[in-house]
Amino acid sequence: MRHALRQISAAVFFGLCLTLIGHAQEAREGQLITVTGEAEVRVVPDEVVFDVTVRTLNKDLKVAKTQTDERLKQLVELTRRYKVAPEDMQTDYIKLEPRYRGNNETRTFLGYSVRKDFVFTLRDVTQAESLLSEVMTSGITSINSINFRTSQMRKYRDQARALAIRAAREKAVALTAEIGQRIGKAYSIEEEAATRSPVSQNNYMANITSTSGDDAAETEGTLALGQITVSARVTVRFILE
Repeated sequence: MRHALRQISAAVFFGLCLTLIGHAQEAREGQLITVTGEAEVRVVPDEVVFDVTVRTLNKDLKVAKTQTDERLKQLVELTRRYKVAPEDMQTDYIKLEPRYRGNNETRTFLGYSVRKDFVFTLRDVTQAESLLSEVMTSGITSINSINFRTSQMRKYRDQARALAIRAAREKAVALTAEIGQRIGKAYSIEEEAATRSPVSQNNYMANITSTSGDDAAETEGTLALGQITVSARVTVRFILE
């Protein structure tokens, strides 16, 4: 009997503690202000990533493969002349398939399609225009994309994050000042996923508009490096004093 009473008392005590904790939490929630801070850092890219496709079609599978490999070999030699390092180039996609014309009953065999996608990174962005011109006449089938990016992403991400935190604090100070209060220490900080990609992507026919500024890149021709955006967004909850 006493054992049962002790168990009941313990259960009641435990439930009371949970209730008090819940009330304390609700009181704390009522003493918080939640704000969101956003920031962007504009960066001139220092590397260009090319993604191209080499594809041949031949009724002889061995010939089709040889022709594709030969064109890819010539492309690799071209990138080496522009000092693209071996670790900055790779075959990204390989596909082999028979090709036909017509429906299943009257289809005609056209040959074997052998496709290889080649991705490489040029770290001397001043050579991008010249390299693009040669790539287009090197026997490739298509240019899938040209991406402009920065090799110092961690550095600029940290800068954007710090600016976002500062923006959140300034917003909280401004809001609380309007009601005659002040903010204390931060209760919680959450970083949200970036809303913009830190990579500018374009195909070889389009331009990327350069942003004005002392560090804006200026180039002529079909490739304009412009600037890329590295963004950060944070949600901060401050204790009200």
